[in-house]
Amino acid sequence: MAEVLIETSARHVHVTQETLEALFGKGAVLTKKKDLSQPGQFASEQRVTVVGPKKELANVSILGPCRSADQVELSATDARSVGLDIAIRESGKIEGTPGCTLRGPAGEVTIKEGVIVAKRHIHLTPATAEKNGLKNGDVVWVKCNTNGRAAVLGDVVVRVRDDFADAMHIDTDESNAIGATPGLMGEILKEL
Repeated sequence: MAEVLIETSARHVHVTQETLEALFGKGAVLTKKKDLSQPGQFASEQRVTVVGPKKELANVSILGPCRSADQVELSATDARSVGLDIAIRESGKIEGTPGCTLRGPAGEVTIKEGVIVAKRHIHLTPATAEKNGLKNGDVVWVKCNTNGRAAVLGDVVVRVRDDFADAMHIDTDESNAIGATPGLMGEILKEL
């Protein structure tokens, strides 16, 4: 089966243009700090504070470009630490998830829902998916041969789109649990 690059996705926020302007002022635009592995996606210079019932997480990166809905992606450890329920979801599937307050230099925005622990997933191009007999929405296993912490991660959702680059995304809790290092490759398994 195919190998895929495993990347760690740290806590971050996606915002709408309206939310961006409420947090950073009228006419605000995201300033690119660095490109991410997915084409057209970038980490911005702008950062916010995520405010939960128990505590705050300062200096959380906003990823661009702006989206059609606000979404906060935390690790399970982060969610617990700020006092929010853990809602493991695919990106964009935020119905029924907890909300929080986002604080920027020009104001605050309270979102009613949208705080998730991102379900581990693999981005694939259509060509890679077809070559490996995979399709959008498939759920697979990924074998990670790390030094001293080898693991098989289950419930990995396959996402296929023309504008993707092949890569698996896990959060910081998962990355630490398997001892992931930059350049780690995982083997995609359809079943154990």
